[in-house]
Amino acid sequence: MSSSKPAIESDIQSAQSWSPRNAAERILFHLKMHGEKTAAELGRALGTSGEAARQQLVRLAEEGLVESWSQSRGVGRPSQFWRLTAGGQSRFPDTHAALTVELLGIVGDTFGPDALSRVIDAREERTRTLYRNALADARTLGERVARLADLRSTEGYMASWEPDGEGGYMLYENHCPICAAATACQNFCRAELAVFRDVLGPEAQVERTDHIVMGARRCAYRVTPL
Repeated sequence: MSSSKPAIESDIQSAQSWSPRNAAERILFHLKMHGEKTAAELGRALGTSGEAARQQLVRLAEEGLVESWSQSRGVGRPSQFWRLTAGGQSRFPDTHAALTVELLGIVGDTFGPDALSRVIDAREERTRTLYRNALADARTLGERVARLADLRSTEGYMASWEPDGEGGYMLYENHCPICAAATACQNFCRAELAVFRDVLGPEAQVERTDHIVMGARRCAYRVTPL
């Protein structure tokens, strides 16, 4: 992609499940993908001015979707940063959240915790098979990480990846479309990590460094070659 195009365009392509349609939604999307930003930074990402971005942020703040605070980073006057509120986070879908949590409760109450574990194990095995097939002809660890990020984005996780500067990679999931289910039953998160470790291969160590259900902005995984 040409460096002259707004950075936001590459972000939009990486998340197929949520497509921003106007400037306000693109701001929400960028904050979701990248975390706290100044109006000037958002303006550059959107290909517009910092003042235009600030005007959108003020409107979003009035709707309770973003909030600001001042912070010093280096010398000079403090800068005003913006981030999503809980209301802003809720604009990104948690797929069938209420129904999923209800069904998990029914399975656990009716058939017991062992039955619920078997359901999650079956889902884990199905996911593992799908990912193995998709990564089967990937020749390098970097290619496997990239394909895994694409798969997760297709499923709504708004995933991205990058080299970590130390010979490994970082895999990010900026959204969790099953967050309510994962919060109710963290075996989903255990299964997810197990699948990643399996499909990325025995020559890679995979460690979760940030976790949405523990209060982090996103889930992050460090992938280190062994």
